[in-house]
Amino acid sequence: MNLPSPQHERESAPLVSVIIPTYNRAWSLKEALESVLAQDYPHIELIVVDDGSTDHTPELLQGYANEPKVNVVTRENGGVSRARNQGIEVARGEYLAFLDSDDSWLPQKISEQIAFFKESPDALICQTEEIWIRNGKRVNPCKHHQKPSGDIFGASLHLCLVSPSAVMLKKSLLDEVGLFDESLPACEDYDLWLRIACRYPIYTTPSALVVKHGGHDDQLSKTPYLDRFRIHSLLGLLKREPLSEDQREQVHALLKKKCRIYTQGCRKHGRPEEAETISNLVNQTTNKSL
Repeated sequence: MNLPSPQHERESAPLVSVIIPTYNRAWSLKEALESVLAQDYPHIELIVVDDGSTDHTPELLQGYANEPKVNVVTRENGGVSRARNQGIEVARGEYLAFLDSDDSWLPQKISEQIAFFKESPDALICQTEEIWIRNGKRVNPCKHHQKPSGDIFGASLHLCLVSPSAVMLKKSLLDEVGLFDESLPACEDYDLWLRIACRYPIYTTPSALVVKHGGHDDQLSKTPYLDRFRIHSLLGLLKREPLSEDQREQVHALLKKKCRIYTQGCRKHGRPEEAETISNLVNQTTNKSL
C-alpha cells in the first residue's frame, strides 16, 4: 500500500484566502492579523482591505510589508460589503474565510474547518462556534442565538445565525449566489447567508474557535433602522432567488410582520414618507395587502 508522502499532502492542501475588511480599527486590527498568522494550517493568504482608514491603520499595516502571506489592498471608503467583495475578487484560494477586524481566531480555526470539508466533500459552507466577549467580559450566548446546522433557512430568516468571522466557504459557491450586496450599509451578511441557505445546508462545527468582541460603538449591528435593510433583503429573496413554496410562504409571513412593525414605527417617529415607500415596495413584490 502506497501512502502519500508528507510533502505530497502539503502540496495537495488547498489554499485558504482570509479576508479582513477594516476601517479605523487600528486598536483591534493587530490582534486579528496575528491570530491569522498564528494558524496551525500553513496554506493561507491574508488579504487586508483598508477601506479608507484615517487613523494609524496604514502605519500598522506597513509593518507587515515584508510578510509574504499578507496582501494589503487600500481603497477609498465604500463600506464593508465593497471591501469584502474587493478582497474576494483578488483572492486566489479555493476556500474563503472572513474575519472582522475586531474579532480574532484560535490557532486551530482554519485546520478544523479544512478537516470538516475533507470529511464532508459535498459541503460548500460551514462555520464554527464562538466565544463571546462583551465589554471585556465573557458572556454566554442566549438560547435563541445557538447555531443550528444543516437546513437553517427558516431559523435564519428571524435572526442572523451565521457570523462572518466564523465562516469558511468554497469560493465557487459565490459564483452561483453572488457577492455581498453593496447597496446594504448593514445586514449585508444576513442577506448573503439567506441567499446561500435557501439553496444549500450551512453546517456548524462544534469547537468554539472565534473570539467575537462586542459592545464598542462602531459595530454595524448598532446601525439605526436595521429592519429596513432586512426588509430589502427579504424582498430580494422573493424577486430573485429559487425559493421553494414553503420558503416563499415563510418569507411572505415575515415580511408582513416586519413591514407592519416598521411602518408603524416610522409613522410614530414622524417619517410617514418612508412608511409609505416601504409599504409600496412590499405590496408590489408580494401582491398582498399588508
